[in-house]
Amino acid sequence: MHSIEHYRTEFVSYLGQKTNTKEPVNLYQPVSYILGLGGKRLRPILTLMTTEVFGAEFPKAMDAALAIEVFHNFSLVHDDIMDDAPLRRGKQTVHEKWDINTGILSGDAMLIIAYQLFENYKNDTFRKLAQLFSKTALEVCEGQQYDIDFELRDDVTIPEYLKMIEYKTAVLVGAAMKMGGIIAEASLSDQDLIYEFGKNLGIAFQLQDDYLDVFGDPATFGKQVGGDIIENKKTILYLLALHLGSSEQKRGLLNLYSIQPQDPADKVRTIKEIFLSTGSAEQTKLEIQKYTQKAFEVLGQLNISETKKTVLRQFGEGLMKREV
Repeated sequence: MHSIEHYRTEFVSYLGQKTNTKEPVNLYQPVSYILGLGGKRLRPILTLMTTEVFGAEFPKAMDAALAIEVFHNFSLVHDDIMDDAPLRRGKQTVHEKWDINTGILSGDAMLIIAYQLFENYKNDTFRKLAQLFSKTALEVCEGQQYDIDFELRDDVTIPEYLKMIEYKTAVLVGAAMKMGGIIAEASLSDQDLIYEFGKNLGIAFQLQDDYLDVFGDPATFGKQVGGDIIENKKTILYLLALHLGSSEQKRGLLNLYSIQPQDPADKVRTIKEIFLSTGSAEQTKLEIQKYTQKAFEVLGQLNISETKKTVLRQFGEGLMKREV
C-alpha cells in the first residue's frame, strides 16, 4: 500500500498529462481550468487506493479514477450555474470567468470525456464499469433535482434530506471505491461492501461539508462561507434547528429562509446563532460521527488484511477532521 499523498501525486501527474486545451479553445479551456483548480482529489484517490487494497496495481485504475474526477467536476460546473455561485475552490467559477453558455457546453463535454475513459478497459471490466457509472451518474442527477426541489419546500424531512445527499454526493464516493474493486477483480461481496463503506463515508463527508459551509474558515474552505444559507438550502443544520428549536426560533428561521436581502451578512450571522443556540450545530457533529462509524462497521466484513482495514479507517478518520 502507498500513502494517500503518493496516490494524489501520481493522479495529479496523470491528470496533467491527459489535460490539454485544443480547438475549439473556448470549449476545452474551461475544462482544463476547472480540472486544474486543485481540490482534495478524494474520489480518484479512493479508486486507486481500493484497487491496491484488493491486490492489484493501482496504475491499472488510473483511467477510471480520471473518469470519476472529470465527472465530479462536470457536476460542479453545472451545480455552480444552478446555484449562481461566484467561487469554486477560492477561484472564479467557470460561468463567472466565461459565461453560462460556455459553462453548460464545457460541462457537457466533460461528461462525454468521462465516458470515453472507460473505453480503455476491455470486455467485462468495461461493461461493469460503464454500468456502475451510468447508474451512479443518473442518481447524482436525481439528487441534484431533489436539492433544487427542496429550496421551494418548507416541509422537507430529515430522511428526505439524507436520501438527497446519498444520491447527490455519497453514491459517487461509493462508486469510486467499487470501481477499484471491479478493476482488481475482487469478489462481488467485497465490491458491494466497499461500496457501502464509501457511501456511508460520503454521507458523513457531505454532512461535514454542510457544517463547514456555515462554520468553516473562508481562508481554507475555498467556497463562499454561508452560501447554503444565502441560497435558502435546507441542509441538515436547518432541519435539525427546526426539529430542536423553540416555537420562536422556528418562526424566526422560517422567516429568514423566506427572504433574500440585498446584503445577506446579517441573515447569515443570525442563522448561525440559531444553529448554535438550538443545538443543531452540535447534533450535526454527532450525525457526522454516526455515519463515519457506520462506514467503519463495514470494514470488519471485508475479506482483506487488518493492515489494509487500518489504512481505510485512518483515511476516514482523517477525512472527518478536515477544515476544507
